Amino acid sequence: MFQKILIANRGEIALRIICACKDLGIRTVAVYSEADRHSLHARFADEAICIGPAKSARSYLDIPAVISAAEITNVDAIHPGYGFLSENADFAEVCETSEIRFIGPKPAVIRSMGLKQRARAAMAESGVPILPGSKGILKDVDDALETAERIGYPIMLKASAGGGGRGMRIVREASEMPSLFSQAQQEAGISFSNQDVYMEKLIEAPRHIEFQVLADEHGNVEILGERECSIQRRHQKLLEEAPSTAVSAELRERMVAALNEAMRKIGYTNAGTIEFLMDEQGNLYFIEVNARVQVEHPVTEFITGIDIVKSQILIAAGYKLPEIVSLPVQFKGHAIECRINAENPETFAPSPGRITGLNLPGDIGIRVDTAAYTDYVIPPYYDSLVAKLIAYGDDRAEAIARMRRALEMFVVEGIYTTIPLHQKILADPDFAAGKTDTTFLKRYA
Repeated sequence: MFQKILIANRGEIALRIICACKDLGIRTVAVYSEADRHSLHARFADEAICIGPAKSARSYLDIPAVISAAEITNVDAIHPGYGFLSENADFAEVCETSEIRFIGPKPAVIRSMGLKQRARAAMAESGVPILPGSKGILKDVDDALETAERIGYPIMLKASAGGGGRGMRIVREASEMPSLFSQAQQEAGISFSNQDVYMEKLIEAPRHIEFQVLADEHGNVEILGERECSIQRRHQKLLEEAPSTAVSAELRERMVAALNEAMRKIGYTNAGTIEFLMDEQGNLYFIEVNARVQVEHPVTEFITGIDIVKSQILIAAGYKLPEIVSLPVQFKGHAIECRINAENPETFAPSPGRITGLNLPGDIGIRVDTAAYTDYVIPPYYDSLVAKLIAYGDDRAEAIARMRRALEMFVVEGIYTTIPLHQKILADPDFAAGKTDTTFLKRYA
């Protein structure tokens, strides 16, 4: 077992990892930027090191600075959390070279899954359904036009090395292709230093379904069910739940079998998420693998009773899955997560600033993952997440009731938050009926 772990992240996920380490008796090292000097992850870690100024490019994304902090503090491993360096294969490789365990998949797997077109090919080989699309990276506009003609409009151009909605463009007719192809390439280059784009058939109003995986380094793979993540704004998730109301027991069983085979063939290890789009007929199509822990992992933890972050650490330390989790995995109840962001709930404009008053909800079935406190200043340099509010119930109706109650008792003063928007969503008849897709928020924004 590791003696000391450095957490290459900030905010609520850094605190979440600290808690898992404390449960395992592992000492922790926090790294922080000058903007996060008074953050809770720096306070509650056993050691804390400032690695640079506020901007993430010169702190949390600065690989030499993170590795230097790890070497100075003599850690055994690094947990990257999500975002920042979590899916950076070069960083994982540097960790290995420095004889520091990277808590995540192997560098080669991260690199392979980070290139979306390569991931599509790997899934297709294992019988996982994929959307009709280009056979590889699009060479130029003529290649894009020819491919679109073959699969039929509308289509989606997507950055091969990207995520989070960047480098994506919807093309509905051939006349739009030249300008939108150029825009997608430029945005991909700026965001990911890689201009490669590929093409998929567009599903107009899909559901977004993802499956959680844990895989050890001894060939054991477990799929921990699925999550529904359809309520999004500009491809950014706002509310997630598990299980999905749209996935039948038969479909779940079929997908689990296919994904087990696929992840073994890939040689995947540690935690990850396989994301799909579902069309109106209930067909699932693979879109990407997130080779890290997800923001929404708590809903899966609630319905399985499995600590995913602790499992990540144990897998990286060489433990086998049967030693970590009780098999077969048992699913119970329903869980919903609302991302409480520092944003105006009507305009979605960022709302950084000082929190002048804070009341966190509690009671049975409620969990709040946050690094916020009264007088804490939400900095303008990072994502706007203030807290993750998770509600659990014996069934979906109870989870919704508990979430509505918790949102009423969640008070954040001094800044705008998305709490009012979540209250509207929870009161919506279509949400109550489980009728959601990625266009759901258009009625509110």
